[in-house]
Amino acid sequence: MNTAEAVRAWVCGWTVSRGTTDPTPTAWGFTVDVGLPGHVVRHVLTTADEAVIRKITEDATAPGVWLKAPMSPEVLEPWLGPGWSLAGGPGFLMSVPLDAARSEVPPETADGYRLRTWTRAGVTRALVRTTDGAFAARGQIAVAGPTAVVDQVETDPAHQRRGLGRLVMHTLADAGAGQGATEGVLVATPEGRALYGAAGWQVLAPLTGALRN
Repeated sequence: MNTAEAVRAWVCGWTVSRGTTDPTPTAWGFTVDVGLPGHVVRHVLTTADEAVIRKITEDATAPGVWLKAPMSPEVLEPWLGPGWSLAGGPGFLMSVPLDAARSEVPPETADGYRLRTWTRAGVTRALVRTTDGAFAARGQIAVAGPTAVVDQVETDPAHQRRGLGRLVMHTLADAGAGQGATEGVLVATPEGRALYGAAGWQVLAPLTGALRN
């Protein structure tokens, strides 16, 4: 899977995961109506194109417009128009064959924790709580064709280094494969990149966000 294919797959799954409109294809990528305060619309480029980025960010003058492009923050920032700034921190577009993301022996839930999963509207969620009900970790996955997009993976700092992230990721990979997906795609933070890399995920490209304030 090349970068443009992975971006396309990620956008399609992300829209399912977040319950937005379907992505609208453009000459340079996709536009998604998100419809949230501070995140009204999102433009996603499949390639790093300076002319396109300059035009989008010069034309979009209303607040709450986001842009994502497969490039580093250092390259993107000088191309942004007035009123735009980097947002969301550095990201990394990653992919993996789902079979490679599933260990032969599934990880066990650590003592003192409980795992619950459920599927609604095409999105499978995994939630880990302590036995007294406190939040510990979560994640979700949305299948779009042959690709499953992992989204919103999070472990509470008080519960890190107990295998909960690995448990969530394995659970989501199983769910995606069970729905017929063969490839996984996600966008990782610098911290998440290490977790996913240990599970076989490979970095395809940086993916950086910007916001019209």
